[in-house]
Amino acid sequence: MSISSVIKSIQDIMRKDAGIDGDAQRLGQMSWLLFLKVFDAQEEELELELDNYKAPIPEQFLWRNWAEDAEGITGDSLLDFVNDELFQNLKNLTAPIDLNPRGYVVKAAFSDAFNYMKNGTLLRQVINKLNEIDFTDSQERHLFGDIYEQILKDLQSAGNAGEFYTPRAITKFIVAVTDPKLNESIIDPACGTGGFLACSFDHVKENYVKNSSDHQALQKQIHGVEKKQLPHLLCTTNMMLHGIEVPVQVKHGNTLNKPLANWDESFDVIVTNPPFGGTEEDGIEKNFPSEFQTRETADLFLQLIIEVLASPTSGKDGGRAAVVLPDGTLFGEGVKTKIKKLLTEECNLHTIVRLPNGVFNPYTGIKTNILFFTKGVPTKDVWFYEHPYPEGVKNYNKTKPMKFEEFSTELAWWGNEKDGFASRVETNQAWKVSINEIISRNFNLDIKNPYQGEIINHDPQELLANYQQQQTDIAILRNQLKDILGAALASGDK
Repeated sequence: MSISSVIKSIQDIMRKDAGIDGDAQRLGQMSWLLFLKVFDAQEEELELELDNYKAPIPEQFLWRNWAEDAEGITGDSLLDFVNDELFQNLKNLTAPIDLNPRGYVVKAAFSDAFNYMKNGTLLRQVINKLNEIDFTDSQERHLFGDIYEQILKDLQSAGNAGEFYTPRAITKFIVAVTDPKLNESIIDPACGTGGFLACSFDHVKENYVKNSSDHQALQKQIHGVEKKQLPHLLCTTNMMLHGIEVPVQVKHGNTLNKPLANWDESFDVIVTNPPFGGTEEDGIEKNFPSEFQTRETADLFLQLIIEVLASPTSGKDGGRAAVVLPDGTLFGEGVKTKIKKLLTEECNLHTIVRLPNGVFNPYTGIKTNILFFTKGVPTKDVWFYEHPYPEGVKNYNKTKPMKFEEFSTELAWWGNEKDGFASRVETNQAWKVSINEIISRNFNLDIKNPYQGEIINHDPQELLANYQQQQTDIAILRNQLKDILGAALASGDK
């Protein structure tokens, strides 16, 4: 049976269980099971390689000791073991990160995990199906990596869980032009299921890793933080599948919880698609300077990225970033204007790739952009590149997603930042705007393509997407106005 058939069979079995309601819970259930199986496969390899190997968790909880026997415990006995022993012990595992890093990874993965299944016989059937995949076989692991990508993509149809997935075409393009190298620290501060981290890992491995020592160094380069439990667990498993033995640098938490002034870490490469269109909980904005305070998530992440990008040092360029942001960031005023001014003063915002509608369908129709910038040199000019739909395509959807091959023109045009992108030329899709013009526009970066006249669009899907975008922008502006009025009233009370 193929791996894709195994996954489909598992999903069909789960649909029979009364405890699981919807795709998101099915995915959550599969996630902790996958994690334990992948973890155990990795442990088996380490046991053969290390002379002083010691199991990082109690041995009765290793997958091989309770799950591999197809005729093993089932029914209520299996449910009791999973709920009362396995989960309880792994959640409360004593595993200091310095003394037992692999155990620490397990404890973090299970911190908020949950067993949704209520039928132990169906749970045994799911486990037996998972055992048809051999994660110690490099070929099967590679094949499963592709299936795992599909599982993550399926999140797009699982309600709000869709926010966890950035189309693979975009992650590959961003990583290709950002070009992370060996021994450069790489972070995604809102890493979701780890698409950017996995792509960065593969890029460095394929282009710069020459030996086992390089591979060990690469494993320590990758950093990520994810706020929600399910994508964090998926990300941790994703990292292990890609060959990171101890993904302790992938942390479960909210990056924005830490005051900006307290960050003493810096990173060479930041690639991310932070959540947009949402607001943070009360008090998070207090972690940022008073003149930049807002509750809008994307604005706070952009400030954070500017702050933690590595500054240039002797013999080393400043850190570089690529960030996916909505149109609202480009034309927004108030705090957004101050953040864009800060960005262009502290960084070289050299390129903005304007993506067409529908890239994130069906999760959102909001129009998005990719901002590319480097720390340490102020902006002189901003190049804009308007990414067109492929010929014959009017919008993207689940069956016709964006493809990496579409970026071939951008990749050929891109050039080299070290020579100031001297090879770039203006085309029907690319144009350059000076910082003086941007300042005169009060840092409004929503600059239309001068080589294309106004196009009247009657496509109902795109008109609906534009309407939804307008409603989102209105809601964001309304929240900002409430914050401003609230602050003014509070100031008046004093």
